[in-house]
Amino acid sequence: MSIKQQIDPHKPKIKLPRGKKYIQIKNIVHQHHLHTICESGRCPNLAECWGNGTATLMILGNICTRACKFCSVPTGKPLPPDKNEPQEIAKSIQLMGLSHCVLTSVDRDDLPDFGAGFWAETIETIRQLNPKTTLEVLIPDFNYDKSALDKIIAVHPEIVSHNVETVRRLTPKIRSRAQYDRSLAVLQYLKENSITTKSGIMLGMGETIKEIDQVMDDLLTVGCKIITIGQYLQPTPKNLPVKKFVTKEEFERHKKTALAKGFDFVESDSLVRSSYHAEKHVKVNSNN
Repeated sequence: MSIKQQIDPHKPKIKLPRGKKYIQIKNIVHQHHLHTICESGRCPNLAECWGNGTATLMILGNICTRACKFCSVPTGKPLPPDKNEPQEIAKSIQLMGLSHCVLTSVDRDDLPDFGAGFWAETIETIRQLNPKTTLEVLIPDFNYDKSALDKIIAVHPEIVSHNVETVRRLTPKIRSRAQYDRSLAVLQYLKENSITTKSGIMLGMGETIKEIDQVMDDLLTVGCKIITIGQYLQPTPKNLPVKKFVTKEEFERHKKTALAKGFDFVESDSLVRSSYHAEKHVKVNSNN
């Protein structure tokens, strides 16, 4: 990252971890050997979310079969799924006292169903132990295997999120193996099967306003009406550098545009990530 970027006045300020709730969440995560995208993805909201008693739990290990240029999650050959993980996840949610939980996972292109069956088992186990907890799941594309997606549809989470991450033009450069149109197809298939969908994009990677607006139109075309828009932050020196720190006024402009186009809910600000304030999205869903 250049010196100019480091001192850029628009660069978002990250809160430092503190508070009893943060320590409680951290202890539960580590004692139960859980993975969180909060830590693996170096999320800038970790302190705020853990301090408020929420966390995005990551299943199927901490090694991804893909190597997206924006992501700091380790890539390589993953270990076999841990058969005890669904129960550990469910117990941890109970200990945290979560009324709403977000689940995500690494890509598991090494598994026959890309991990979809394990996803479904985890969701069902969580519900058995936490029947009042609502769920948002942030899933990979499962290579647009409809039989894999059907396993997610069958357990019907309150919201299924799948991020397009960036604009069409930049997708081949930024996302490993993923395809822009494939992601749209995943969201459309879910919507056609009565699933409430959600997606997100990162800004500051070289996209134009016209391209951002086109992403909004594309998402609405496939029935996705919840969107998150945030600032890309370079997690490690190995990842792509930030090309621009988007101003607060620009984020507000994107929010107004998205709402005018017909989105039901829009999170648009520098530190917004896909699971940020996710509990609000469930409330929006329940009102529609």
